[in-house]
Amino acid sequence: MRTTPATSSEVNSWIATLHQAGHLYRAENEPDGTWTVQRRRHSRPWTLHHPVLAMDWIEDLLHDLRQREAGRNR
Repeated sequence: MRTTPATSSEVNSWIATLHQAGHLYRAENEPDGTWTVQRRRHSRPWTLHHPVLAMDWIEDLLHDLRQREAGRNR
């Protein structure tokens, strides 16, 4: 469990890493401090308005990626 709140720079790092690794089709840091992310080309884009909500979204994405990887290793 986290003991400190998420920061914008932490979210920027995670999103950039996931995008560079090919797990996000689109990732944009908007001027108003929000992030727009899209997992696949034809999936719906998400706008993440707060670092804590963004980290929740990232956590869900990482959970999904781990589940898929575990399924491939079976």
